[in-house]
Amino acid sequence: MPPCPPACQHPFLNVFRHFKVDEWKRSTKEGDVAPVTDKTLKCTVYRVRGSVSAGNYIQLPKTSTQSLGLTGRYLYVLFRPLPTKHFIIHLDVSTEFVDLAGMIPAGTRWTCLQIDLHDILLVYLNRCYSHLKSIRLCANLLVRNLYTSDLCFDPAVTIAEARRAKLPVTPVPREMAFPVPKGERWHDHYIHIRPVCTLLSELCGPFCIVVLPGHVLQLLPRPVAFSKQVQDSVSLKVQKLGPTASRWAPSAPRPLPEVNLSCECSEVSSVGGPSGHCQEPFPWVDKRAAGDSIHISAHKPAVEPAAPEHTASQESFLPDPVLRLKGVIGFGGYSTKWALWTRDGAAVVYPCHAVIVILHVDTREQRLFLGHTDKVSALALDGSGSLLASAQARPPSMLRLWDFQTGECLSLFQSPVLTISSLSFSDSGALLCGIGKDRHGRTVLGPGQGGGAACSRVQAESKLLREQTSPADLPQPQWAPLPHTSFGAQASFVGRGQTGRRTSEWVLNVGLLQMVVAWATDQVGRGGEAVILAKAHTDVDIQAFEVAFFDETRMASCGRGSVRLWRLRGGELRFCPVDLGEHHALEFTDLAFRQAQDGHTLYVCSRSGHILEIDHQHMAVRHARRLLPMQTPGGPLPQKQTFSSGPGIAISSLSVSQAMCAVGSEDGYLRLWPLDFSSVLLEAEHEGAISSVLISPNGLHVLSATSLGHLGFLDVPSQEYSVLVRSHAALVVALATDCSRGQLATVSQDHTVRIWDLATLQQLYDFMSREEAPCAIAFHPTQPTLFCGFSSGAVRSFSLEAAEVLVEHRCHQGAITGLVTSPDGSFLFSSCSQGTLAQYHIGGPWCRILRMAAANVVCLDSCPSPNALAVSGDSRLLAFVGPSKYMVTVMSTASLDELLKIDVSALDLAGSCLNSAMVVCFGPTPPGHLLVSTSSNMVAVLDALSGRVVRELCCVHPVACSSLALSGDGRFLLTAADRAIKVWDYLAQASPSCQVYIGHSEPVQAVAFTPDQQQLLSVGDAIFLWDILAPTERSPPGRQVPALDLHLPGLLLCPPLLTPSLVASAAFKARPRPLQRARLLGICARPSKGLDGTFSMSDESHGLEELRQASGLPVLMQKEAGRAGGLMTSCGLSPSLTATCSTRRARVQPTTRPDSYKHFMARYKASPLAKDLSLSPAGDEQLHLKAVVGYNGNGRANVVWRPDTGFFAYTCGCLVVVEDLHSGAQQHWVGHPEEISTLALSHYAQILASASVQSSTALHCQIRLWDVQGGSCRQLISHHSTAVQDLAFSPDDGFLVTLGQQGGDYGDRTLALWSTATCELMTSVCLLEPVHGVAFDPWDGGVLACVGRGAVTLWLLLQLGADVSLQIHQEPIPEEVGACELTSLCFGPAPLLYCGSNAGQVCVWDTRAGRCFLVWEADDGEIGVLLCSGTRLVSGSNTRRLRLWAVGAVPELRRKGSGARSHSVFMEHELTLDGAVVSAVFHDSMDMGVVGTTAGTLWYVSWAEGTNTRLISGHRSQVNEVVFSPSESHCATCSDDGSVRVWSLASMELLIQFQVLSQSCLCLAWSPPSCRRPEQQQVVAGYSDGTLRVFSVSRTAMELKMHPHRAALTTVAFSVDGQTILSGDKDGLVAVSRPRTGMTFRVLSDHRGAGICTIQSTRKEYGDFRAEGMDLWLAASGDQRVSVWASDWLRNHCELVDWLSFPAPVVTEASGCLPPTLAAFCPWDEALLVCVGLGVHPEVVFYSLYQKQAGAPLHVVVKKIPLPFFAMSMSLSPRACLVAVGFAERVLTLVDCVSGAVQDFAGHDDSVKLCRFAPSSRLLFTVAHNEILVWEVMSH
Repeated sequence: MPPCPPACQHPFLNVFRHFKVDEWKRSTKEGDVAPVTDKTLKCTVYRVRGSVSAGNYIQLPKTSTQSLGLTGRYLYVLFRPLPTKHFIIHLDVSTEFVDLAGMIPAGTRWTCLQIDLHDILLVYLNRCYSHLKSIRLCANLLVRNLYTSDLCFDPAVTIAEARRAKLPVTPVPREMAFPVPKGERWHDHYIHIRPVCTLLSELCGPFCIVVLPGHVLQLLPRPVAFSKQVQDSVSLKVQKLGPTASRWAPSAPRPLPEVNLSCECSEVSSVGGPSGHCQEPFPWVDKRAAGDSIHISAHKPAVEPAAPEHTASQESFLPDPVLRLKGVIGFGGYSTKWALWTRDGAAVVYPCHAVIVILHVDTREQRLFLGHTDKVSALALDGSGSLLASAQARPPSMLRLWDFQTGECLSLFQSPVLTISSLSFSDSGALLCGIGKDRHGRTVLGPGQGGGAACSRVQAESKLLREQTSPADLPQPQWAPLPHTSFGAQASFVGRGQTGRRTSEWVLNVGLLQMVVAWATDQVGRGGEAVILAKAHTDVDIQAFEVAFFDETRMASCGRGSVRLWRLRGGELRFCPVDLGEHHALEFTDLAFRQAQDGHTLYVCSRSGHILEIDHQHMAVRHARRLLPMQTPGGPLPQKQTFSSGPGIAISSLSVSQAMCAVGSEDGYLRLWPLDFSSVLLEAEHEGAISSVLISPNGLHVLSATSLGHLGFLDVPSQEYSVLVRSHAALVVALATDCSRGQLATVSQDHTVRIWDLATLQQLYDFMSREEAPCAIAFHPTQPTLFCGFSSGAVRSFSLEAAEVLVEHRCHQGAITGLVTSPDGSFLFSSCSQGTLAQYHIGGPWCRILRMAAANVVCLDSCPSPNALAVSGDSRLLAFVGPSKYMVTVMSTASLDELLKIDVSALDLAGSCLNSAMVVCFGPTPPGHLLVSTSSNMVAVLDALSGRVVRELCCVHPVACSSLALSGDGRFLLTAADRAIKVWDYLAQASPSCQVYIGHSEPVQAVAFTPDQQQLLSVGDAIFLWDILAPTERSPPGRQVPALDLHLPGLLLCPPLLTPSLVASAAFKARPRPLQRARLLGICARPSKGLDGTFSMSDESHGLEELRQASGLPVLMQKEAGRAGGLMTSCGLSPSLTATCSTRRARVQPTTRPDSYKHFMARYKASPLAKDLSLSPAGDEQLHLKAVVGYNGNGRANVVWRPDTGFFAYTCGCLVVVEDLHSGAQQHWVGHPEEISTLALSHYAQILASASVQSSTALHCQIRLWDVQGGSCRQLISHHSTAVQDLAFSPDDGFLVTLGQQGGDYGDRTLALWSTATCELMTSVCLLEPVHGVAFDPWDGGVLACVGRGAVTLWLLLQLGADVSLQIHQEPIPEEVGACELTSLCFGPAPLLYCGSNAGQVCVWDTRAGRCFLVWEADDGEIGVLLCSGTRLVSGSNTRRLRLWAVGAVPELRRKGSGARSHSVFMEHELTLDGAVVSAVFHDSMDMGVVGTTAGTLWYVSWAEGTNTRLISGHRSQVNEVVFSPSESHCATCSDDGSVRVWSLASMELLIQFQVLSQSCLCLAWSPPSCRRPEQQQVVAGYSDGTLRVFSVSRTAMELKMHPHRAALTTVAFSVDGQTILSGDKDGLVAVSRPRTGMTFRVLSDHRGAGICTIQSTRKEYGDFRAEGMDLWLAASGDQRVSVWASDWLRNHCELVDWLSFPAPVVTEASGCLPPTLAAFCPWDEALLVCVGLGVHPEVVFYSLYQKQAGAPLHVVVKKIPLPFFAMSMSLSPRACLVAVGFAERVLTLVDCVSGAVQDFAGHDDSVKLCRFAPSSRLLFTVAHNEILVWEVMSH
């Protein structure tokens, strides 16, 4: 398609018209796209809708290879979002791909979205816009048209209005305008969105559409924790255009969580930079913690903010503060030259990055001054030791003045200097001088060396230089940088030019001027502030500056080529240079004053080794000395060297006392000289260059610091050197703690590994590798061994006892990114940047590698991190990010089998990009949580076994969390991001509080708890050790239930994050939980509108049911890869991260359709119903249905129970199962042709009503009324067209009300009333709105209640003779409650009606007064079940929680009226089950009941005993195989849900479950009796990823895993001796493997191309068929071929006996595909081979094997038995001549091979895909989908 010419695009272009969208030739549509007529616009628009945005869209142009070529700067989209749905607009421009995503509330309007493509690309991506290539409009929205233009139109102004009012705007063209009713304003009907790209791009990055209060769409960035100033700045940039700006313009564009700061004052006013923004990331500092620790306590508000009177009652279980900084390990940061003695010489003062440390020399105790948020660049202590000054490095430099005795910060002020590099106090402390670079750039031009020209130095701006110089005076040079210069703080450029005949050279120094500032500090501490006395600029270099101790008005400085003496007089700083003579070119580094008898002497040292004595009064050099290197014996002869030439020893620092001079040099030596420098008194060698020396006030100690971060002192009398501090010289990247020896190990970018003593903070060992940097570190849990990973890929083991390397492994090709040991000391795991994972065995004396996982297992984008790998506390699970950054993988530590894969990419649905995982961390077990930090600044808490989301912490940090740690008791969660650490109250479920701690000047790399859990560590720029101030144990009071606040202003909508509430194990939480606050409501008759809310999504597929239930069922779990990496997988086979989503921040908006999990949705079935069946007369049946295994969790309210009579019934497929709970005996009521949706039992327990969905052969769905006593069907009635949603009997059982299905297409919204006496339809009402539940008032049989969207409907039954009518009365939901949907109801004591909502609320109505008077938050998700009896209420929801409430005080609240408040509603018990609660029935006392879940489980719940017992359990998905143990005591089943279940054959109770997540178990085999001893029975299972697993039934463990196939397995069988496994896959390959070794030694490809349907093995005599071996086996494939083989597997011999092949039959109507090829050896006649599915006719064919042995071909048909349909399954009775055949027509047929008699049996709800006789032939198992029917063979 040629692009649109630019000339045609002016002044605007109608995109739909130009590209003829209605013809769909140059554009395309996908999914549900249709033209509709819009009533508002009165024109045709396009509606795009669908649950999946990617599958429903309009795209221009038609293919991706074409381009629209639209060059207009502005894109105008005229659209209206569909309410409560997401919509997405994709724009593909020539430089970038832009996505716009929106979240829309209920009330939506037509919107004009104006996108400035030029600004968006320029600001956000720094790209230039060329043209628009393609557009895709995705569901869900209505779109009228698209326009492009270079003009900025105002859609609210028409051309006529602009001309009439002469407005300076561009009015919208007529065809783009929306119709506005006369006399009304445009903004009252429509919305205009125009994103403004300014400051947002600098702070936030990509944007998304977020809904603000008032249904206004705004483009906002992703949430960032701004300071107040930044928030205000952002709010000025996000504007609403048009007259209604006052209502739209957000003064706070995105209200962030309110932060309560524990501080006394704010320092922002004195800290603000030029732009008014805060320069420190945490400007609010608690002065109380100056000597302790700085923290910000950020208590998040409750999800539903409390009323003002309750705000103060918000409490946190965290003590305030919970942490105290105990000590730091580190020195320097910005510089290592600052280390000071205190006045008494007992302690030293030094900086450790942003912390100032006072270290006591003798006790090594630390006192810490906290407050700086960046590295400390300079320190100064006054002569009295009472005032300490410190400067911060970040421009503009901040200064703090401290009371040195108390540690209190007396003053904080900003310096005019860009960065202060030196501070000096006068002796009295009244004057403070600082040196640093000027904040304004200057250009200094000085003479060079070229041409001999001499020029005076000119100081000017570079602009002035170009203006003032001319070719006549100064030639224009060509500038080039000088060598060894860097263009940054200062750079040198050389220029050469020609003036006449002379060539001249200039040196241009581009840099920052030095500034000297003097402050008066005498009033600090007395209520005053520091005042600037004077400041001066200088163009000379200053390396050191010092105020003279004898006169505070005099100072001295030294630097490159200069020594200056300064004087403060008259408010000015003046200087005078010292005449250096021949030493004028030296680079001076330090200076010191000394008081002498003849005056005062200034000592200055240089980098060339010179030490000059300068007469302070005469400003002249008195003596000059030089430190020269000594000639080493045997070394080369030195070159001729003079005093001024040759290499000297660079002196970096000196200090002078009355008796000696201490000199520190870059060769690492500290030397003490007498003042005449005649000889060296003492000499101490250091590991690195010395950066600072200082003699103590008493002259007995000399403090020295090195550039490597070491600090120590030399004791002069004893001549001993003591190390005070050792530290890393670069960023610390990882840490590890030792559990037994109290040691800490750290690795750093300085290429060192260091071991520290946690008690003393002293270094014990260090290891250095100059060629490679260490990346990861781990201690052996039990041995004195340390493991370290390096950037070269090496993993080394160090002995801490011998201090040597034990072993080295180089199995990785990239840098090590993760290293972790299992807590039990068995394994070590390592990962590298190339994505490989290695496992090592460390249980012995040596570390040896066990296995390497496949490539790209670990994320390739991951950086080295202590949380890259994580092992659970029980040493069973290993977690990491991979194989992509969007996935988290959980493996078995023993076998490296993948147990779980979690896709985190869609956790943040509102994000502009996919969410990725950052780090992982395991919590303590139980409960076994896995914490994942994501790129959306969120921490997701996942169940480590199922992968479901347990809870989420959103907006944890402004940036992604880089490290996580959870305390051993699970009380505290540590998160680290950037330079802050947060401590969270992890036990708080609803709104955990947190405290923020700062102190690091660089991003925190790792956090960890010490082994004793009493302290924690954080590393980054330094190593911080924190004390935990919390008590060792706490017993929180009963947790309060957050109540609904009905008088709150509109809340800002956050993105609908997937935040399911905490899912606990199936155990009771018997803490009484008082209701925090329940608001009594007045009568409200107006409908809710305009309320803010969020989406509340529910999903019945929760992945894996609870593995460890109260019944103690042993379960083995695994998780395998191979599934598509989506957030939700098909059929609920894998745990979904969308288990339950809810927020309490706002109410849920109504949807256009009832999105309620309570609605029954029939499972799709393609199988037809058989029309003609050969049913035997009663009593002559050869099969009797004995038991049904499973419960239909897809049904709703399909369990009934009467404790007084013991009647108990439930549904399974199309059967009503009546079971005796004592004996387990079952009755089966057969009659429904389709799946039963719901049940209802009459109050007198005489009638049971059951309803099923509409069948393909009927116009209406069936409702059957059963006689409970006789079990017969009394009456069959029908009225509803699709399905029945709910059934209810009147209190006198005279009426039955049926509610038509409200889900699906909503074709049947009818309410029908029946007479139970005559079974006649009394009346029927068509409902205008969807209704979710119906119930009779037990206290007034003439009242019927319904709940649905926005209202409670009460129906009054009016009966006049035989006529019955319904009078309706609706009560709307109060506006304060929110726009939610009521999904469940039950009556309480008269006149109370309890209603549950899809937002988790319970509303209590007074049916007499017609008002809702009480609401409380009862759950986080949709409440689908409510039951009330007396003073107790049971609620069940899709969050899988069942709760028992004490509601005895509710009647009293009704009488008190609207002014009452209640604290008397308690939650007595809570239970978390294995699925959403869909059915429940309880005793009148509410002490016990039966509960059904979507997992297909029925639970017996006893609140009184606090127990729950599994009554019925079945598979959730298609059952694929049933096998039996040789003794017939057990049977095993496998299913698409990935489980293998072992049952007791006598009771059909579930005994064992083996679970593999995200894989389907497709086939199964039980080891034969000859395999092993009976107590060592095994089952082998084949999975969809091509793996075979061998499970031990006796040990409940997986013994072996093999991977012989690449495709999904379809069948598996043991050989006769049990020593060989034969397996077939869907590609037609047959693999032969040995279970003992796990090796596959033969693969047969004879059936390649068609899936293997059957493999069976039997025994033969040796030599039969002229073949060796005792095994005869067959393989049948889907191409109607059967092969027969003879094998001797011990000798690896396999021989093809012959083939059986027939033409394919026609495709069956039921399955839509060819029937399977089934074959089996005849068990009662070894000469026969039985086949079905071969040929063009449905029949059972018997072939003779003996004929083949006699030489005849195999194709000898002995017998044929015709069948009514093509078979889907077949089984031969081992002892009787019976063949069971299952059909897709839901029929089971039993064939008597002797008489040829055929009997048909009904009762299946779907295709009979499996038939299996038990070994004794007494039982027959049949399977239809997930239903297992057990038949008793009567003719046995």
